[in-house]
Amino acid sequence: MDLGLTDRTYLVTGATRGLGFATARELVADGANVVITGRTEENAAAAAASLGDRALGVAADNADPGAAARLVTAARERFGRLDGVLISVGGPAPGTSADNTDDQWQSAFESVFLGAVRLARTAAAELDEGGVIGFVLSGSVYEPIDNLTISNGLRPGLAGFAKSLANELGPRGIRVVGILPGRIATDRMTQLDALSGDPEGTRARNSASIPLGRYGTPAEFGRTAAFLLSPAASYVTGVMVPVDGGARHGF
Repeated sequence: MDLGLTDRTYLVTGATRGLGFATARELVADGANVVITGRTEENAAAAAASLGDRALGVAADNADPGAAARLVTAARERFGRLDGVLISVGGPAPGTSADNTDDQWQSAFESVFLGAVRLARTAAAELDEGGVIGFVLSGSVYEPIDNLTISNGLRPGLAGFAKSLANELGPRGIRVVGILPGRIATDRMTQLDALSGDPEGTRARNSASIPLGRYGTPAEFGRTAAFLLSPAASYVTGVMVPVDGGARHGF
């Protein structure tokens, strides 16, 4: 199936590794252009170079109020258009309500929540009919995840914002979707499993609770995200799509 991605341009944040990079790689493989961001120029440039001429790397911090406008400008200057964004941000600090500090909450709010809102709002003003805004969220949108209290607090609110934005932008023909990764085998997941002190046992127990019996791969997430960002998903908006091997056990 042709996803209709050829020569379209997408901005993907947090894309020097993990889920963002996996999505950027799939977009480029199907003929799209991507602007990918990372915390440093070196990391962003290296990741973009590995994807070829259709990728541009830009250093950006989602918490920076000026980042959104700068990234949209970079996409238009390099590729002449902007068709969509995927807002992917590294996970907040782990911990419980008793452990997490005010500084950790504030930092996560600025990056995970307000930074995402700011970029979505900026993109919405620039996109034409057929444009799309995607948010990489978490299964904590529906159920809290142990030892990730900050994420449990912020992700559901961002999902609510995404659904509101879908209603607001629908009349303009712009779609908004949330993508909810479950246990995907990224560096972040490896770090979380290690917090138990028994990473192999933790992974085995977690895998046993997933109907498909295993962790997903970044490529599996990336292919799903690329489809949802593509014109092939032109009638999909306002929804939260789990990519979790059936772990949620529900609709």
